[in-house]
Amino acid sequence: MVTKMNDATMERLLLAREIERFLYDEAALLDERRFSDWAGLLADDIHYHMPIRRNVKFGEWHRENTDSASEISWFDEGKRILEGRVRQLETGVHWPEEPFSRIRHLITNVRVLEVRDDEVEVNSNFYIHLNHLRDEEVRFIGTRYDVLRRDSATGWKIAKRKILLDQNILLAKVISTFF
Repeated sequence: MVTKMNDATMERLLLAREIERFLYDEAALLDERRFSDWAGLLADDIHYHMPIRRNVKFGEWHRENTDSASEISWFDEGKRILEGRVRQLETGVHWPEEPFSRIRHLITNVRVLEVRDDEVEVNSNFYIHLNHLRDEEVRFIGTRYDVLRRDSATGWKIAKRKILLDQNILLAKVISTFF
């Protein structure tokens, strides 16, 4: 049976595809070490947050992630700090990235959760593989919750990113990549 797709459904599908493309292009910028271009995707008021994950008892899910207001996090940054990290990477003398790591960001399961005016809430999963020197390998696996804001002049901007790693103990010597 063939059904006609209504305009709202078609609009939602096109938006989802546009968001996927944005996230895939963002990953490519990071993999290609185009960090300044990546920083251009950040809204001026961005909140970039990666809480520390804890193992908790059944039913205590509210305690699983540290709270940025009262506890320490892996990252709890705004645009100024993120741009500073980019500048540091681009100096060529950033010791954790000398020589530069080979990094691959795989983004999957992109879901548009909510649309509000010029903002879209999005959830996606990631797998980041990092190879440094000859035999140093690190994997980061998890999910992200983003708020993307449409800028009429420049396109989508990342206004908020919450990064939830599946691991609660990191074996990496340093975290110098962006998620």
